Amino acid sequence: MTGHDDRDHSAVSPGADTDSTAPALEDEARRLPKEIYVLVAAAFIVALGYGIIAPVLPQFAASFDFGVTAATIVVSSFAFFRFVFSPSSGRLVDAFGERRIYITGLLIVAASTAAVAFAQNYWQLLVFRGLGGIGSTMFSVSAMALIVRLAPIDARAKASSTYATAFLVGNIAGPVLGGAMAGWGMRVPFIIYAVGLLLAAIVVRVFLASTAAFGSSTKSGRARLEATKNEKQQEVMTFRQAWSDSAYRSALISAFVQGWSAMGIRVAIYPLFAIQALKADTAVAGLALTMFAIGNASAVTVVGRFADTLGRKPFIQWGLFVLGVTTAALAFTDAIWVFFVFSVIAGVGSGLANPAQQATVADVIGRERKGGRVLARYQMALDGGAIIGPIIAGAIVDRFDYSWAFLLTGLLGVIAAGLWFFGRETRPRQVRETKKES
Repeated sequence: MTGHDDRDHSAVSPGADTDSTAPALEDEARRLPKEIYVLVAAAFIVALGYGIIAPVLPQFAASFDFGVTAATIVVSSFAFFRFVFSPSSGRLVDAFGERRIYITGLLIVAASTAAVAFAQNYWQLLVFRGLGGIGSTMFSVSAMALIVRLAPIDARAKASSTYATAFLVGNIAGPVLGGAMAGWGMRVPFIIYAVGLLLAAIVVRVFLASTAAFGSSTKSGRARLEATKNEKQQEVMTFRQAWSDSAYRSALISAFVQGWSAMGIRVAIYPLFAIQALKADTAVAGLALTMFAIGNASAVTVVGRFADTLGRKPFIQWGLFVLGVTTAALAFTDAIWVFFVFSVIAGVGSGLANPAQQATVADVIGRERKGGRVLARYQMALDGGAIIGPIIAGAIVDRFDYSWAFLLTGLLGVIAAGLWFFGRETRPRQVRETKKES
């Protein structure tokens, strides 16, 4: 099996009107449906709220006087439960549908976050925060499955990049709002986040049409029922089927590396490196994370269009290579401004790779099959890298120094880029072929 190929193979008829109609047809094919923007709005609300509580959570955990290690376990419990529950989330999506599991996941995180606000001891805080990870993986896997189903074939990278941009903007703005709420106490931000999640669930429930019928607002009730029936009868793509596709195997490896470097090392090691090795203060350490996010957002906002027309692999490979090289270069950094420059470039590399990588997984699954389990394994690869990366890197720093941790992480990025030479291109270049035919 080489993976599901759902490209449009219709020929372009030569003639006088080809040059004038082709761009219009291409723009129409790449137009995102309104349902995607509903997901984008919900993603922004989720990310904004997460950014609000991110600076507060470690302090809140530490307030129970169980030590720094216990506080970090609370932070890690969320990612751990995400990882463990991912396979079940995929099966739930395949069984009950993306929209229903998406809303359920949001409501679970909302309830657990509200419970955190009223936690009376450390163990309650640990349990409530961990349960939130279950809901998080439910709506994360569902969101990817919805994008696979809703996004036009020629706009999958565009849809992924638009969705990712909403998350990035929310993550950048959230800590700013969280800092402004510093005088309100440590429990209030969790209540605000819970309300935001509830609003996101309402937005999705009200405005997101049935994913079984595209353009459902123009379809009759009978057409919607028929589409829903067809959706229930769709084949479920198994992990074994996806694994037989070289593109999916490559995507899992690169997702693990991205989770390791862009999600794990960036959050856990960058701030410590700035403070301990470069002798900077906490504000500078936080600014380094912002620099990475700025680079990431600048690449994500533009890569979608080109990955849909020029192919996925070039952006994945160049993105991983840039991420790897600049991360390795941090091993030789001894100035704050150089650290900032490399942080921005590393963010660009991650932003180049991520939308094209997610679009590749969507290409492998296709619209005609349910891919919840396949998407869940992809999410596990990301979360696995984010969990394992900081642990190994931290051990390397304790045994040697930061340079070796950065060099290892950079090497993994370069290796992942190289392994993509063996992964197939799921979206071959279309533009030049169309011009030749015309």
